[in-house]
Amino acid sequence: MNPEPKKDVTLKINNIAVTVPAGTKIIDAAKKAGFTIPTLCYLKGVCNDGSCRVCVVEVKGSGSLVTACFAMVSEGMEVFTSTPDVIASRKTTVEMLMSVHKQDCLSCVRSGDCELQRLAYHYDCDNTAYRGEMIQYKREESNAYLVRDNNRCVLCRRCMGMCSKVQGIGVIGAIGRGFKTHVGCAFEKDLKESPCVACGQCINVCPVGALLEKDYTKQVREALMDPKKHVVVGVAPAVRVALGEEFGLPIGADVEGKTITALKLLGFDKVFDVNMTADLTVMEEGTELLHRLSDQDAALPMLTSCSPGWIRYVEFYYPELLGHLSTCKSPQQMFGATIKTYYAKKFGLNPADVVVVTIMPCVAKKAEILRDNQAASGYPDVDITICTRELSRLIKISAIDFVDLKDGNWDHPLGGGSTAGLIFGATGGVMEAALRTVYELVTGQTLEKLEFNQVRGTKGIKEAEIDLGSRKLNVCVAHTLTNAKKIMDDIRDGKSKYDFVEIMTCPGGCVNGGGQPLIMANVINDGVDVAALRAKTIYEKDKNSPLRKSHENEIVKTLYNEYFGEPGSHRAHEILHTTYRKRDKYFNN
Repeated sequence: MNPEPKKDVTLKINNIAVTVPAGTKIIDAAKKAGFTIPTLCYLKGVCNDGSCRVCVVEVKGSGSLVTACFAMVSEGMEVFTSTPDVIASRKTTVEMLMSVHKQDCLSCVRSGDCELQRLAYHYDCDNTAYRGEMIQYKREESNAYLVRDNNRCVLCRRCMGMCSKVQGIGVIGAIGRGFKTHVGCAFEKDLKESPCVACGQCINVCPVGALLEKDYTKQVREALMDPKKHVVVGVAPAVRVALGEEFGLPIGADVEGKTITALKLLGFDKVFDVNMTADLTVMEEGTELLHRLSDQDAALPMLTSCSPGWIRYVEFYYPELLGHLSTCKSPQQMFGATIKTYYAKKFGLNPADVVVVTIMPCVAKKAEILRDNQAASGYPDVDITICTRELSRLIKISAIDFVDLKDGNWDHPLGGGSTAGLIFGATGGVMEAALRTVYELVTGQTLEKLEFNQVRGTKGIKEAEIDLGSRKLNVCVAHTLTNAKKIMDDIRDGKSKYDFVEIMTCPGGCVNGGGQPLIMANVINDGVDVAALRAKTIYEKDKNSPLRKSHENEIVKTLYNEYFGEPGSHRAHEILHTTYRKRDKYFNN
């Protein structure tokens, strides 16, 4: 039987009548009526346990204030969102949070972009109203990608909701009781001693500066100032549809040209497009897929290997399925390996003197560059990787007027990629790029329609059957690790029908990576799909591009003709492929 549809209820918010489905939270009903109720803990789809109590409202006849993010509407309810009692309660709550919050705003990375700071201003809070004992927590910097400072934590529990509910990992939780409650790992272990996958999504939902990416901008500046170093930078596709937000431009604004110009002004010797090695990934991964399809003993489905958080997930939670992963390095690592082998040889450079910097939407990339088998030249493929937020800091500290920059062009000889590489930035993009090439290589026919809409969009799990003439190819695309778990369980249990699976760790794919510009909770709670807006720009650019297939990229053709030989060759495997290992969940990782 189909469940009965929810009935509508009508209520009043500040004397404005509004009709919403039964089961709606007061905070969402208020938004429909035109009122924004402030909150620190509520984040739609992630957390709504009423822990912060900033969102309290007055409900006629209730006798007490109620939390709008937790309480549901009812027929005839009358809600008031800004009575004197409500305002006083919110102010007291914020002042008490401030009393146990490290007030180092002037040196905090979130200053000016902090939700607690904004509330303190709006409610005219006194930071000295409540003074007393403060627990001093050690700042945790045990890993390569993330810093945790519980001295700034407001116990909103958003990070916990993201880690447990969205990613299904749950390596962090509330420890202690009462005044001593804090967020941490089991047995007070550091993150490096937990099965954290390094996705950084906890950073994206933190309202304050308690969680932040480990910053490597100083190392980049030092490399740029060293006259003995040849410093090359590569930019990931998702960066160019998000960086503009750091400078006040609309969500999803295409700033590719401005980004190139900014990087040249910063002093990089060469500015290249990582889309080029995304194309290289398609060639290697597509070839590997075809080999597996023709080998009855090969592990199928083949799983994509572009997302480093996803790789860590398999190594931690499904080590028995490591053989299903493509052996291809990620586009980032292929980029560094190509620079320090082919490029260095072509231009007579010593790989020891070449510094490869990448700009990524992802903090897991900071862990990826430290993995085993990531030094094809004998030196690390990538020396430094920074995220979109770090790049914005570099641009700002260099006094570059980003918004008014003229568009620049990628450098030769490794500058350009196809827009098949560009769509890697969105969930489903790796799959679609691979299908464009695999279809034409297998059938010998030209695709009339390049869009594989079956694998596009932000639905959690998408599947499609592709007719390759000689056989049908069953493919699947998923994003977030809760969705990945469903697929991996089926593979483990022998129930999977797929030949090829793409997994992206982050919700919406790389466009919503853990290193992208932070979005205030009120924007997300208003229903703005940030990942979809950024992905829309990517797909629009692809639609209007003259080069939309990886195998038609002349740079990639040159790489194979001059250096790698052919996709899947011995040299290609030495430089562009990697290995994996089982990770212990409770020791240094």
